[in-house]
Amino acid sequence: MSKVVLCYSGGLDTTVCIPLLKERYGFREVITVTVNVGQPEEELKRAEERGKKYADKHYTVDAVDEFVNMIFMLIKANGDYEGYVLGTALARPLIARKVAEIAVKENADAVAHGATGKGNDQLRFDNIFFEYGFKVIAPMRELNLTREWEIEYAMKNGIDIPVTKDKPWSIDENLWSRSVEGGELENPSTVPPEEIYEWTMRKAEEDEIIKIDFEKGIPAALNDERMNGKELIQELNRIGGEHGIGRTDMMEDRVLGLKARENYEHPAATILITAHRDLEKLVLSRRELKFKRFVEEEWAELVYYGLVNDPLFDALNAFIDKTQERVSGWVKLKLGNNYVMPVARDSEYSLYREELVSFDSLGIDQSLAEGFSVFHGLQGRIFRKMMK
Repeated sequence: MSKVVLCYSGGLDTTVCIPLLKERYGFREVITVTVNVGQPEEELKRAEERGKKYADKHYTVDAVDEFVNMIFMLIKANGDYEGYVLGTALARPLIARKVAEIAVKENADAVAHGATGKGNDQLRFDNIFFEYGFKVIAPMRELNLTREWEIEYAMKNGIDIPVTKDKPWSIDENLWSRSVEGGELENPSTVPPEEIYEWTMRKAEEDEIIKIDFEKGIPAALNDERMNGKELIQELNRIGGEHGIGRTDMMEDRVLGLKARENYEHPAATILITAHRDLEKLVLSRRELKFKRFVEEEWAELVYYGLVNDPLFDALNAFIDKTQERVSGWVKLKLGNNYVMPVARDSEYSLYREELVSFDSLGIDQSLAEGFSVFHGLQGRIFRKMMK
């Protein structure tokens, strides 16, 4: 085989893959593709420099706007897998699709990625690559490589790497979240050092209240200032991070059945999902909310598993979009030390009626509830009497 297209992050794993694809697999040409889903500019620049230095050809593809649209989809679904806001999981299929498109353009013989055989990313990448009919090469998985071996290999071969044995963190960052793995973090009994965090270094000394406007489930304005999705998420990452909001340290159930300790930062995600859920409680009926919770769980699992090309995913989104037709209005949230709490909300579609609920207003003839009360719990009372 002569040509392979590599999904390239610029990190240790994928940089080591470049020479390995030639040495171990016999490819004559390695083409790297970095997909921009909101990584820091310096990271994108570093990836481009390394790609051009070590590979035969390099592409950088801008997919930020498409990723923002996927984030909007996630917000409408209150996307959450076991407490994880699905930042990496949501981005992987989009990245894979952009890489596959380059591979088609280049008439490549195969595509490759740097995912291991123990994690979820291999499945998320492979599923999309297989959809395009490509042969998939995964050196980390196929050669059973360890991170320590990779570091030593890179040092011996003069490859510039962003990690050391003392700080072996594997970091994945995009617009929606930042994940940190590896090293001592793999021990669930170890308290993570503060040095792993960047987005949530608390600086704010006082609580503050912010206002978020939604239009059909999509955040549209912050403190009455309209912003596009990217700007709004970036600003909430900044504001929320200053309050220390959005850290997750969890034991996660991977697709393969392995339990893994995962550390995430996601201030904007925490704030937006909290606000969106609160607004939904104001405008959706009890039965809509109950059924939507089941839909959300299935939606999140499909995203986590990388199965966004499954027809069920489209069907779930169709239901979710229908519920979002009335999720318009605003929510005010109090941001404090490591917490966010809704404190006010309003919508023209509100199902709340003060005159019906208030203790200071009749609104409804309370005596009508007596008949309902007689039958409420009837079977339980019959059961208790029978058991006596």
